Formats: sequence, C-alpha cells, structure tokens
Amino acid sequence: MACQARQAGISFTKEGNCFTHISDAAGLAKIADTLSGPRSIGRLSQACERWIYTTCLCFALELEEQKKSGFHYQYSNYQVEYSRNLIFEVGGHMDQVFQALVDRSRVLLDLKTIQTILGYRHRPKYRQRKKSDEWEVAVEKPTYDLTIFKLRCGKLTLKIYTKGERVLRTEVVVHNTEQLRCGRSLEKFPEIVLQAKGILERFMNALRCIDQCFLADGMLEQLPAPSQVGKTKVGGIDLNQARMRWVIEAVMALSPASDGFTASELANQVRALGQQRASEYSARRAAYDLKKLRGKNIVRRIRETHRYESLPKGLRAMAALVVLRNKAIQPLLAAAQELRPSRGAQNPRALDKHYDTIRNAMQGVFQELGLAA
Repeated sequence: MACQARQAGISFTKEGNCFTHISDAAGLAKIADTLSGPRSIGRLSQACERWIYTTCLCFALELEEQKKSGFHYQYSNYQVEYSRNLIFEVGGHMDQVFQALVDRSRVLLDLKTIQTILGYRHRPKYRQRKKSDEWEVAVEKPTYDLTIFKLRCGKLTLKIYTKGERVLRTEVVVHNTEQLRCGRSLEKFPEIVLQAKGILERFMNALRCIDQCFLADGMLEQLPAPSQVGKTKVGGIDLNQARMRWVIEAVMALSPASDGFTASELANQVRALGQQRASEYSARRAAYDLKKLRGKNIVRRIRETHRYESLPKGLRAMAALVVLRNKAIQPLLAAAQELRPSRGAQNPRALDKHYDTIRNAMQGVFQELGLAA
C-alpha cells in the first residue's frame, strides 16, 4: 500500500504498519480495496514464487533443474490481519472517546453479542466444551501510555487501541484462517479479507461510543492552572473556594448591563453575596479576580476604559458549573449519604420528584457502566 500510495502522489506518515497521517484518505482507501481484490492473488503468488524458487530452492536445485523436475508449490493463507484507522484532529478528543468507549462497551459484550459479531448463529453442540479463557473481554495496559480493549474468541482476536497521538486503530486478527470456514488456499484470499472486514464492521457497530456534545474542551481541567495576562502571571480559578464562587455569581448578575461593569461594582456585589465588610473584599482584590477571569477568557476589558464585560462562551460555562454544583451535585451528594433511612417527603413537590428521578437515572447509568454505586 505504501508503494502504491507513493506512485499515486499521496503523502503519508507511518508508524510501523499504521498510517498516522494521510493527505488523501479516500485515495488510500481505494488502493486498499484494489490490493485485496481478485487481482491480488496473482501478485501474492508471484511474490511467494520469487522468494521460494530464487532464495530457498536454489540451495538444493539449480533453476534449470527446478524447471525440469516440474516441482511446484501450492500456497495457503494462514494468518490475516485487517484494520481500520480513525484519525482525530485533536489527540485529547481521541482519549476521551476511547476511554468512554471502553467504559460503555466492556459490560455489554456478552456471549450472544460476541457470536453475532463473529457471524455464528448458534454455538456448535458437537464440539467439546472449550476452556473459559478462550472467550474473554479484557482491557490490557502493556505500557503506561497504551490501553488495549481486546475481545478474544478462540483463534480470532478483536482489539481497539491508540496508535500515535491522533490515531484510534480497530483491528481483527485471524490467527488461523480455518476459523473462518471458507477455505485457506491462496485463491480464497479475497473472500477471507471480505469476511475479516465484515467481522470488524460488526465489532465497530457493537461498540458503545459517545456523542460529539460529550467531548470536553479541557476548560474544567484548565481552570485551576495559572494563566498569563499580558506580562503578568495570575493564579487559576478554584471553584471550591467560596470567594471565587461569589465572584462568578457576581459577574453573572452584572453581565446584563449594556455598558459593562467596574471592579468597584463587582466588589459591592461580592460583599452583598458573602455578607462581608468593605475591608474584607476591596475593589483592588476584585480587580485581581477580574484578571484571573480575563486569563480564562471569561471576561474582557472594554477598550480604553476601566469597565469589563463578560464573554458569552465563558459565561455559559461558569453558569453551568455554579448551577450544577449548587442545585444538582450538592443535593444528590446529601441524598447519597443516607444518614438515616429516608421515608420520602410527606408532601412531595414537583422539585422533589425531579430529584428522585435524577437519583434513579444515575443508578441506571452506573448499572450500564458496570460501576458499584
């Protein structure tokens, strides 16, 4: 494939036998389909004969003696690997997708689902009972930066793992083509590849992935980290501190103002929320907190003024964090402690019913993920 891609003018980067960067993915896919078609039988046969008759048999018979003897080999396919690479633009998104895929898929892949992936309609009854270790779903970590989600079924192995910084590779390994029950001679190569492709596609369809909207942009992890505003290095934002939560709530309260707000107005709003005196939270401290928010692109300074305005994207994220913490996480954590058996509210309101629904739904989420809640 690499030689054919070079001839076609497709630039690429390889890591082992994996293409990690491709200038024309559609063109490379066409080349791959061509190399696994019926014409590949003759090419494979020529490669085998060139190796055997000129490299191996030459030590026993000369080329002329080989032709006179009429000796000829027949070739078979013993092991086949078929893979598909998913290339991400952002490596962090690939890690999130892969970890979520592992969490959501390993519990749901039971024996019936595995047989469906392999194309078995029923389990053979005339064969001896196989060992339990021949059917397994495992997550392996051979190195600190590599996680392999593996599904092993006798002489077939399905696995998905990361390759490089931005490639998520799905692979089927047929350790013995006899397992496919379609013959193993060289003439059966296109059919073997077609069956391996079908197994891989069914495996990918059986995996539980996540929607694009669940991919975080890293803002939650970056909030506590320090940032740079001009030539000044400022600290991060820790929402576990009550003062920073008051600052965020104050910014949310002042954001509807059309002409923005000043540091003094922010200080007054924070003191009102925290019931503090002027000496405890001054305009100077408010200006420093505003600089922290500017470093995270939550607010910005209006040109040539001492007034500030909030940015829509950062304001939405901060509002979501504050509301979820105060109105969702805290009540759910309080209900999860169960200091005493709960008999439920005597006069339940609609809000109580909604909280109870969330708790029951979370139990369903934990059950799907295979977590002990």
